Amino acid sequence: PYRDEQAEKVPQVGLTHGLAWTSVGGVILDIEAVAVPGKGKVALTGQLGDVMKESAQAGIAFLRKHSDEYGIKDSFHETTDLHVHVLEGATPKDGPSAGIAMATAVVSALTGRSVRGDIAMTGEITLRGRVLPIGGVKEKLLAAHQAGIKTVIIPESNEANLEDVPAAILADLEVLPVKDFRQVLDVMLVAEDAEGVSAGFVPAPDDAAGIGPQPAV
Repeated sequence: PYRDEQAEKVPQVGLTHGLAWTSVGGVILDIEAVAVPGKGKVALTGQLGDVMKESAQAGIAFLRKHSDEYGIKDSFHETTDLHVHVLEGATPKDGPSAGIAMATAVVSALTGRSVRGDIAMTGEITLRGRVLPIGGVKEKLLAAHQAGIKTVIIPESNEANLEDVPAAILADLEVLPVKDFRQVLDVMLVAEDAEGVSAGFVPAPDDAAGIGPQPAV
């Protein structure tokens, strides 16, 4: 049911590549977000399950709290309607692992800044912006590689799962482990004065948020 083709790699506003794990393997999830003048309504479409919708809401709540860090108007939740759509609308989807991909698409839509299209990502986001571990790392990296993606963002807590990924695949991928959503945006947002250049990856401090590993989902 999911499309099987090369991912769109040109930087665009409001488009990110998430990664999902299904019974038949990993897949790329294209996630779109648009922001239009309105009254703060949020539409989440694409046959999303409750957990996936809650993950999107958690990301939006984080952005409300930290809007000033990203040049987002602090009143956006009152003056802007958001629509987040996960493509392949006929296919049911659920789980929290697209959280950082959905939140990144929303940041892009609200700021008008392009995000990199040559990177795929997977990770649950919390209200504090923590990036929590997910399942299906091997399958997701295989799907990214098949789609022509060369860089993948994963939760730092999932680094041990890289042992399950074939060496030939890892040799052809750059894997960026992150603890915090701010690291994701450091990589994903295209610099405003450059085309296709991001701010760069910055490792999180060892004591970020001061919490230990979380259970994978």
